[in-house]
This record gives sequence, structure tokens and C-alpha cells, in this order.
Amino acid sequence: MTLKRTLIAATMLGLAGTATAQEEKIRIGVSIPAATHGWAGGLNYHARQAIDRLQTQYPNLEIVLQTAANATEQVNDIEDLNSGTMTALVILPFESAPLTAPVKEIASQGVYVTVVDRGLSEPGIETFHIAGDNPALGREAALYINSKLPDGGEVVAMRGIPTEIDNQRVEGFKKALNSSIKILDEKHSNWNRDEGFAVMQDYLQRFPKIDAVWTQDDDTTLGVIDAARQAGREGEFFIVGGGGMKQIVQMVKEGSRQDVPVTVSYPPSMIATAIELTAEHFVSKIPLDGRYILNTSLITKENADLFYFPDSPY
Repeated sequence: MTLKRTLIAATMLGLAGTATAQEEKIRIGVSIPAATHGWAGGLNYHARQAIDRLQTQYPNLEIVLQTAANATEQVNDIEDLNSGTMTALVILPFESAPLTAPVKEIASQGVYVTVVDRGLSEPGIETFHIAGDNPALGREAALYINSKLPDGGEVVAMRGIPTEIDNQRVEGFKKALNSSIKILDEKHSNWNRDEGFAVMQDYLQRFPKIDAVWTQDDDTTLGVIDAARQAGREGEFFIVGGGGMKQIVQMVKEGSRQDVPVTVSYPPSMIATAIELTAEHFVSKIPLDGRYILNTSLITKENADLFYFPDSPY
């Protein structure tokens, strides 16, 4: 499906009432990571909001949500979801590789598959894929670092959970980063505050000079702040994260921390869009296939109000 057609479909949400709903029972399984960190907490919040809204609107729609703490648990979850008559599966893979074969097996049985965010290791398994612009998340961070280090510098980077989107972010970052800026090291911190703290402790012990830290994740940024404070090295470098956590956006908005001047948007509400579009595909018969990429923006002090939602859990 073209982006234009997808956007048209999105505008139809809420316009198609129960009068257009079909009589047959529609059962959609939703499988996402558990709320192990802030972004995933926002993901769970928006998923539950969408499910409650849709099941109230459409009596013949059943949506079953399963959350997993790791990839193995998620494989078991989707097998359990498929033990009934599942019309569609909406899945945000915990990790790409371990979920590819199980999702492929479900798709081969005629189940409609919507993949959210992290792609599977093999392309073409899903019918519809909605994601943030992961190369742009890395690119926007690199371009900002370039602007702050025009004469070159030394940067440490943190990778996320081993997934296709982590690969895309890192590739986008490296392609856009000026050749005069050296990446001292890049380690997986799995988009986690505690692991970000541990990785940053290692970096601080090994590297006496660091000009910037790219965390690609706002939870991880909090861990980096904690490690710098404990080591007495606050203010020696600036940090660029991603995700749009309200705590980080507030720092950017108020300018309360000079070492956190910006972050990059990556909305967890994409899960709600995926569930809604998939449901409308079956209830209201809107066409839905292909790939839909959400915009990514650099969040600065000047535009932070647009990205600050104080009532959000993330």
C-alpha cells in the first residue's frame, strides 16, 4: 500500500461506525514487550488505550494483549494466541531473529500479520509494517553532534537490543557523522537505564576525554547522567538520546541541564495506530498493506512544547 493510501486509511478511523461493522467475530492478538523500561511502558499504555476504545466501539471485535519479558516468552505468547481462531496478529518483536520463524509459521496459516517498529529478520512475512524512521533517528543525532563539534571530537555510542531497528539507527548515525569525529566505542545497553549506567561507567574508566554520548534512548540517557554524576564528570560532554520521554523533554524544554540539550522523537503511540488500522481493515474493510514510516524530529528547546505530554506515562 502506498503511503498516500495508508494516510487516507488513517483518516477514516473513527468515521466508520458500528453500522459498517461485520457480523462475524474478529479476533486480533497483540504481542508486545513488557514495560521493562520507559518507552515500553508508554507502548503498553497506548496499546491498552486503543484496545479498550476499539472493543467498546465494535462488539464483534475481540483483542487479546500479551506482554513478554524476553524473546522466548514472546514466542510462547504468540503460539498461545494462535491456539484459538486468530484473524490477525499485531506484533512488536522483542528481538528480530528469534521471532522471525514463529511469525512466518503463523502467517503461512493465513493469519494477517502487522509488524510494529522492529522488523523481522526476513522481509515480506508481514502484510503491513508500521515503524518510526530509525535511520533518521540516528541521522538526526549525528547531524546535531556534527553541529556542536565542527572541528572534530570523540564520541561514545550505545546500541540497543540486537534488532533490525538498532542496526538501522547505528547505520544512519555512522553515515551522517563527520569523519573528523571518532567513535571511541559502541556497546549494547539494550535501551535500559541500569545497563546504560554500567556501560557508561566502563566508558568513563577507559576514556579520559569524551565530547559527546549518543545513547539513542532516553532511558539510557538517565543512566548516563547517573554514571557521570557518580564519577564526578558531569558537564564534560553532552548527551543525545531518543524516544521523547517526558522527563528528558522537560529537561530540554527548561534548559535545566546543559548536558542534555536535545533528544530525538520516536513515539510509542505507534502501537495504537497499528492496532486501530488492523482492526479497521477487518471491521470496515479498508485496504491495508505495505509500509508506513512515521516522521522523526529533533526535539530542541524551541519546539519541545510540541512533544511534552505531562499526563503521559512516558
